[in-house]
Amino acid sequence: AYETIITDFSDNDNKLTTSKPLLSKKMFDQFNVALKERSKIGHYAEITFIGINSANIKEHKEIDNILQVTVDFVCEVITCMKNNEKKIISGDPEKIKRLYDTWVFSRDTKSNNPNWQLVDTLT
Repeated sequence: AYETIITDFSDNDNKLTTSKPLLSKKMFDQFNVALKERSKIGHYAEITFIGINSANIKEHKEIDNILQVTVDFVCEVITCMKNNEKKIISGDPEKIKRLYDTWVFSRDTKSNNPNWQLVDTLT
């Protein structure tokens, strides 16, 4: 889920396609607003996902049949932002960058859907 969301948010079409079922409505709306703003100013992201170095469960709990888990991720990516003329405005398409994220996932234990959804980002 982490890789799918990161790459979907950071690909150059400025649309969320493959990650939509992995996002709560709140997170989908937040990501979508950011993508629309990015597209409006003519910026596009390029990303190469290298891999996850670690994914550690920081906290987990169950409230009224809703499981919630907070995960600290450390991953490596190559990423840059370009404008409409394909000029690099941030990042480096040749340099590996380390990302540190803390994400909160949730799942209803009564649901037949095995997928967890991203419900919050803490970093």
